[in-house]
Amino acid sequence: MHTNEYPVHFAYRITMNTTAALSEETLREQLRRVQAASRTIATLTDKQIASVLESLADRIAAETPTLLAANADDLARMSNDNPKYDRLQLTESRLAAIAHDIRNVAALPSPLGKTLEERTLPNGLHLKKISVPMGVVGIIYEARPNVTFDVFALCLKAGSACVLKGGSDAHASNTAIVRLLHRTMAEHGIDTNAVYLLPAEREATEVLFGAVGLVDVIIPRGSQSLIDTVRMNSKVPVIETGAGIVHTYVDQSAKIAMAQNIIVNAKTRRVSVCNALDTLLVHRARLQDVPAMLKPLANSNVLLYADAESYRTLCDHYPRTLLEHAQDEHFGTEFLDYKMSVKIVGSVDEALDHIARYSSKHSEAIVAEDESVLERFLSSVDAACVYANASTAFTDGAQFGLGAEIGISTQKLHARGPMGLAEITSYKWQVRGTGQTRTS
Repeated sequence: MHTNEYPVHFAYRITMNTTAALSEETLREQLRRVQAASRTIATLTDKQIASVLESLADRIAAETPTLLAANADDLARMSNDNPKYDRLQLTESRLAAIAHDIRNVAALPSPLGKTLEERTLPNGLHLKKISVPMGVVGIIYEARPNVTFDVFALCLKAGSACVLKGGSDAHASNTAIVRLLHRTMAEHGIDTNAVYLLPAEREATEVLFGAVGLVDVIIPRGSQSLIDTVRMNSKVPVIETGAGIVHTYVDQSAKIAMAQNIIVNAKTRRVSVCNALDTLLVHRARLQDVPAMLKPLANSNVLLYADAESYRTLCDHYPRTLLEHAQDEHFGTEFLDYKMSVKIVGSVDEALDHIARYSSKHSEAIVAEDESVLERFLSSVDAACVYANASTAFTDGAQFGLGAEIGISTQKLHARGPMGLAEITSYKWQVRGTGQTRTS
C-alpha cells in the first residue's frame, strides 16, 4: 500500500514553530508578496509569457547537471525499492521531456480574455462572461519534482502566481528548480515572488491551509491520504486531484489479444503514476482465458493478488512466487508498484458494483465488443475518464491535447479530468449599460 508523509489530521497534532524561518507571520507576509505579484503576472502579454517559457526550456538543458546533482541528493535518502523512487527520479531524458512540454505550453493559445458567453438583456444591459486568472494557486504534492516545472508553466500561462509545497523527499530538487525559475523570471523583469516554495517543514502546510484571502485555491497532487488531509483541514477552497484506484473490466465479449495488450500497457508502462491499473475484473465466461491475458505481466515481475477463482486458474500458469491469494485490502488499493489484484465477476452489473465501491473516480476501462455493454459501462461509471477498448495510461493532459496538466481532478466542481490551461482559470461578468437602474 502506498504511504506518504501527510497522515490524516496531522495538522491538528503539530505545534507551530515560532522561529523566524517558520513563524506564521513570516510565512503569511511572504504569501502577501505572492498575492501582490499575482496582479503583475495577470498583466503580462502572451508574447512575454511565451518568451519566459522558451528561456526556461533553454535553461533546463544548460542546467541539467545542476538539477541532476540536487536530485541525486534526494534519491540518496530514499530506497530504490520505494514506490515513490521512480516519481522522484529525474534523468537527462526526463528533463528534456519537461523542456519539450514547457515549449508546448508556450505555444498554446492563451486561455485568458476569452468570451465564454455574451448576450444583451431586454433592458439593454450587455453581459459578457470572460475567462480570467485564478489568482494565487497553491499546490501540495509529494515526491514529484517535475510537478514544480509543470505548475509554474501552466500557472504563468494562465496568468496566476503559485505557492508550492513539495514533499521533504524532493526538497533539494525543488529548491534547485525554483532557483532556476527565479533566475529566468528575473532575467525577464518578472517579480520572482510569483513563485514561492514553502519550507519543507510540515508547519508551513498549516499556514497554507489557513491562508484565506491570500491563496485562491489549493490543489493536492498525490495519494488518497494526502488528498483527504488537504480536504479535511484546508480553509482555502480545494480541487481534488491525483489518487487513482484504477480498474479494467474484461467482458465476455472481449477480444483476448486486445485485452492482453491493454492490461500490460495500463499496468507496466509506468507503475508509479496515478493512471496505472490496480484491479482487473474479468467476466466468469472468460475465466479460462485469464492465464493468457496475464502471462506477459510475469515478464515485468508483476505480483498478482488473485481471488479464489482466478487463483485456481492461474496457479499452474503463472509463477508461484508472483501469485498470492487476494485479501480484502488488495481491492481499493492504489499500488503504485508492480502489483495488481484480480477478481472474477459474473456480469457487467457486478463489475459496475465493484467499481462503484472501490473507485477513486479517476480512470476506469472496459474491454468489450458488445456495443450495448460498452454503452452501459460508459454511461454508468462515475469517473473523470472512462475508456472503452483503450488503456487508462492515456489519462494525461498532454495526451488529451491540452499541452500539459496541473493534475487530474476527480471531483465534479469547477473541473474534472486533466486540468489544462482552461481548467485553471476562472471567469467574471462584464456588464455594460447606458444608465440603467433597477426599480424592483
